[in-house]
Amino acid sequence: MVHKAVAFYKKNGKAKALAELMKSPGPFVDRDLYVSVYTLDGLLVAHINPKIVGKNLIDLRDVDGKPFVRERMEAARTVANGWQDYKYYNPVSRKVEPKRMYWERHDDLIFASGAYKKG
Repeated sequence: MVHKAVAFYKKNGKAKALAELMKSPGPFVDRDLYVSVYTLDGLLVAHINPKIVGKNLIDLRDVDGKPFVRERMEAARTVANGWQDYKYYNPVSRKVEPKRMYWERHDDLIFASGAYKKG
């Protein structure tokens, strides 16, 4: 899904891509899979929950205290993509669940999507 979002971004530009990524339902949402986009300093610029877009989430921690946004942004400064594990609220099950996230840096934006691991 991240590759699809980055390809759409490259073809259609930032404004159109960010708007499409925020649509729910939309072309970048599949059940509990969706794409979020951050700036390198932790500002959330696209997400299916419009209430949190525009907020800096660099200090957000999961239920175990893991600063997962900060870790992702720090990694993105040195490598172009990567994987990350943490726990987050699943909008489908409405529970906090383990999540495996893939992220990719493009034009100083971090595109990320993850799947919830069913226990």
